[in-house]
Amino acid sequence: MLVLGIESSCDETGVALYDTVVGLRSHALHTQVEMHAEYGGVVPELASRDHIRRIVPLTRRVLDEVGVSLAAVDAIAYTQGPGLAGALLVGASFAQGLAVGLGISAIGVHHLEGHLLSPLLADPRPEFPFVALLVSGGHTQLMQVDGVGRYTLLGETLDDAAGEAFDKTGQLLGLPYPGGPEISRLAQQGDAFRYPLPRPMLMSSDLDFSFSGLKTAVLNLVHKHPDARREDVAAAFQAAAVDVLASKALKALKQTGFCRLVIAGGVSANTLLRSRLNAEVARVGATVYYPPLALCTDNGAMIAYAGAQRLVADALPSDGVFTVRPRWPLSQLQAA
Repeated sequence: MLVLGIESSCDETGVALYDTVVGLRSHALHTQVEMHAEYGGVVPELASRDHIRRIVPLTRRVLDEVGVSLAAVDAIAYTQGPGLAGALLVGASFAQGLAVGLGISAIGVHHLEGHLLSPLLADPRPEFPFVALLVSGGHTQLMQVDGVGRYTLLGETLDDAAGEAFDKTGQLLGLPYPGGPEISRLAQQGDAFRYPLPRPMLMSSDLDFSFSGLKTAVLNLVHKHPDARREDVAAAFQAAAVDVLASKALKALKQTGFCRLVIAGGVSANTLLRSRLNAEVARVGATVYYPPLALCTDNGAMIAYAGAQRLVADALPSDGVFTVRPRWPLSQLQAA
């Protein structure tokens, strides 16, 4: 079966084709980073309008790359939520309209489920069950993943997510939006030990996170040392954030007794986090898996894949109601 995937939850327009027999056939992505950088963050109205401009050309591109027509598509998966309401409506309207015109199923996919399953598009790919560290946009969560739709929350951030802390720290340092990649780039030339920063909740007995205090500590550092090298501040912040993420992920592995760890979401591309987890997970006899680098951020491939798994399991929405869900806890998903 051939599934067309549409992602439009925030500031990336993603379209992909996934074949349940041969795998990912094609994917295309347009990022709005340059447009939003002028404002220091995502402007919802601009995001929605840009999705409208991009979604048809990107769909044509992925179809042309594979050499198939819309008539060959068996189902269309789209991001139903969570995300920006207007942006979600663009993708949902497009997907539902195509599905009605073609007489095929439209599958509403949870954005975070797409991220959770994205490492299954890599080679090697993890088998179920596994622990997943989800570090995507406004989300930082540890999940126990027993199968498609079978997710148990182990811990989550109590305030800012890791990605938000990276972006806000980037703003404090006068870096372009988004701050995450810029922080990582600067940190490679900095001294992570030059300025001590806190590791919030590092020693807590639970698996929750907190990054608001770390962000505030960076703010105080910048005010106290206005002449501090940005490279050193970036390195100190990144080291603190990675310490917490890695420590909690290892603790989750120990708590569950699992031997597989999956890292998904935009922060999963961070090189320090990857090198740290590669070493520490191997030390305890476990294995860590990541999405392909091109699929760490929001993309249509992960939506197409998640939709395909739902299609194969015959676990599709039964009410046929056309809705988007800007707020949608992952715990409300039903197992496939």
